[in-house]
Amino acid sequence: MNNKRYATYLILIIALFFFGCGGPVTGENETNTLASSISLHVGDKKYFMIYTKESVITWEGSSVHGKHDGYANISKGELMIENGQLTGGTVEIDMNTIEDKNYGRNNKLIKHLKDPDFFDVKRFPFSTIVITKVESIDGEHKKVTGNLTIKGITHPVTFSAIMEIKGGIVKANGKLVIDRTLWDVRYKSGKFFDNLKDQAISDSIEFQIKILAKK
Repeated sequence: MNNKRYATYLILIIALFFFGCGGPVTGENETNTLASSISLHVGDKKYFMIYTKESVITWEGSSVHGKHDGYANISKGELMIENGQLTGGTVEIDMNTIEDKNYGRNNKLIKHLKDPDFFDVKRFPFSTIVITKVESIDGEHKKVTGNLTIKGITHPVTFSAIMEIKGGIVKANGKLVIDRTLWDVRYKSGKFFDNLKDQAISDSIEFQIKILAKK
């Protein structure tokens, strides 16, 4: 009788250990999946889907020794158009597609940009821009405000853009300059490290955003 009772307790302990260990792992996977994905309003006439083959993010960073520039692909997104005007939208950037203009993706610079010193792409494979406000400046020129999320950190940003809406197609080109340290990209930043001298890297990163969206 005691042996049976002991066996029952042992089974219960094993079961609790199994489910207790398994639970958090599953939850973490679900959180990562949700964090790296956006939902699109497919079928809603107000939304124009971003045509990723004709859309791209161009980046430029600099140091005392010169500049580096390259690309990152837009994985998916949408623009909300109401009464012929941009009123919202979401853009998702696949950080695994970062590449250097001259040397492609398989080089030391790109590998370094993907590691925790910079964008920690393994943990944060996607960045997003969510448009929250659009003001008309002059004709096709717009002032766009939104929330930019990089490495799981979100800050508001404002940038200028030129937009054209014709025959079910939206073309947009914008320029955004950010202070990378606000998104915890501090590697060789003069704000956080002393005596860098000629090893310092500029805190500013410039992005050129080219988008083509269709109904």
